[in-house]
Amino acid sequence: MPQSPSDPIATLAHVDPREIDKAELVELLRAASESAAEDGLDLSELTPDQFARLISRASDDQLNAVLARPELREGIIDEIFRRMSEHYQPEHAKRGHAVVNWRIGKGDDLLHYECALTDGRCQVTKGSQHDSATVTITMIPLDFLQLTSGNTTAPKLVMARRVRLAGDIGFAVNLPKLFQIPKT
Repeated sequence: MPQSPSDPIATLAHVDPREIDKAELVELLRAASESAAEDGLDLSELTPDQFARLISRASDDQLNAVLARPELREGIIDEIFRRMSEHYQPEHAKRGHAVVNWRIGKGDDLLHYECALTDGRCQVTKGSQHDSATVTITMIPLDFLQLTSGNTTAPKLVMARRVRLAGDIGFAVNLPKLFQIPKT
């Protein structure tokens, strides 16, 4: 991998994490993040399939190294939530209104997001806007990345007790069906 790639997003789109170590993956994502701040580039240039491929080929050790960097963790998770509106499939919804509170992380490193599913739209906000949610979902960032990239399923996470749910459990388990998730 080049020490300072001229286009880190393009490099990221084509890198195979199995061919680099965790420090190189962290450095590539850091360079992409810095490039986004300087040049207006961002992770939105990666297609959902490129992102899913990157996650599926990275080891848990590599992903945890990336997620240990707060600025990278928040940037990646922000981008996933930014895309949720684009990938919402309202034709699969069985109810006209639902609010999903997401809590990603642990303790002081908890990131809060809210998805309001109303009138065939998904409106995502950082933080909480509504007092009562249909469901609150709490999970660690690694599991969230793997779920949203199609590298694990909600039932697997629930059965392994890797996700905490409060509220309408049935709705939560079927929530991934409301979004177009890349196939890996």
